[in-house]
Amino acid sequence: MTPDYTRAAFFTSAAQFKDLPPEAGREVAFAGRSNAGKSSAINTLCRQKGLARTSKTPGRTQLINFFSLDGDHRLVDLPGYGYARVPEAVRRRWGETMAAYLGRRQSLSGLILVMDIRHPLTEHDWQMVGWTQERALPLHVLLTKADKLKRGPALNTVHQVARALGEAGVEATVQPFSALRGQGVDDARSVLDAWFLGEAPQAGE
Repeated sequence: MTPDYTRAAFFTSAAQFKDLPPEAGREVAFAGRSNAGKSSAINTLCRQKGLARTSKTPGRTQLINFFSLDGDHRLVDLPGYGYARVPEAVRRRWGETMAAYLGRRQSLSGLILVMDIRHPLTEHDWQMVGWTQERALPLHVLLTKADKLKRGPALNTVHQVARALGEAGVEATVQPFSALRGQGVDDARSVLDAWFLGEAPQAGE
């Protein structure tokens, strides 16, 4: 049975891999560059305004935040990356923690990689893609802020990102998304549903 996303509730936070909650059931993680709209995407998918904390100051979230959907399913909000004003020591610690989480967390069933549709596939995004490939972890790309582009350019970007990933030998699904307009919610939820059921997702455009 797939979870009811509207019933999502904060579960716990962890600063380091050793602080993570015990392995149980399945969880899907959200990663993305600071200010890409990751927390807003989680809130929109769960129909809750304040579930994942959003901030006008990129790089503020430094914890791995777990949200429980029920006893067997969780959403995980990973720290944002790529913000220049974050101290080097902090960036290095984030990288080490995320590498450990993505590489060793057995209950992790897939990664939603959030990118601003106007600035996709940054160097840090490719690093995250590389980590998913090392683990053979299912990957879905959420191109957020799609409302900032007209439909044609937005779909062109979706195709360009999908082609770039394909040319790099990366299997991934890609879709446009807008938290402001609620665009793409059903497609994103279908991916989550498939992963929670242990299936391969089929996301539309």
